[in-house]
Amino acid sequence: MPVDLHAFAAFAHDLADAARAAILPLFRASATIDKGDAVAFDRVTEAYRAAERAMRALIESRFPDHGLLGEEYGERPARSAYSWTLDPIDGTRAFISGVPVWGTLIALTEDGRPILGVIDQGYLDERYIGHGGAAEMIVRGVRTPLKIRSCASLAEATLSSTSPDLFHGAEAGAFEMVRHAARLTRYGCDCYAYAQLAAGRMDLVIESGLKPWDVHALVPIVEGAGGAFVNWRGEPAWSGGQVLAVGDQRLLAPALIALRRAAN
Repeated sequence: MPVDLHAFAAFAHDLADAARAAILPLFRASATIDKGDAVAFDRVTEAYRAAERAMRALIESRFPDHGLLGEEYGERPARSAYSWTLDPIDGTRAFISGVPVWGTLIALTEDGRPILGVIDQGYLDERYIGHGGAAEMIVRGVRTPLKIRSCASLAEATLSSTSPDLFHGAEAGAFEMVRHAARLTRYGCDCYAYAQLAAGRMDLVIESGLKPWDVHALVPIVEGAGGAFVNWRGEPAWSGGQVLAVGDQRLLAPALIALRRAAN
């Protein structure tokens, strides 16, 4: 029986609304930050926990046989082909700093393959959703199809990465090769960079050390807008790790020439 992605998408909107309700009262407020220890600054906040609990409760009520994976509350194995992946606040440093480039990531996977993804930036009232080979953004109630922009070469490209500190050893050299070839590089946008790539405002994103909850929601949005989401070997990047997202797929080959040297 074919999966009804539109029904799942409607439910994903409910999840994003529940996360917004939990998160927004604490954004730019004096929320208590759980740093864990002196090194792990990028940790969950009160808002993160509340949002994940709210979304998990909805999923457990509506789809008790679906699996669940979240950074804070771990994994619940699926009793069906479907599992939800949740990252209530991707971009915790941005959230702590009051910068609205963090986002709530919600994904549905089927047998491990991401088939639906949401990036929700509630403070700006922007939501990006992809499924079934298409993607759209909903900005203050206005729906617009997402489509990557034309970019024939790295020399014309805008590149983004959360931080150059993501890369170590050979990775740093590989990233620098692409950065030097690109026209412009922007740091610090977290998941919002992938949303802007899908919206045709950036051209490629390169990162490393990502987890499944960092990437599952991004794949259907980038691919639905006409882009590609792969690892540094050019293979599907559903498990995270070293990732490359491009808008115009003509950028894949030249970017991978550099990145494959440091692929693991």
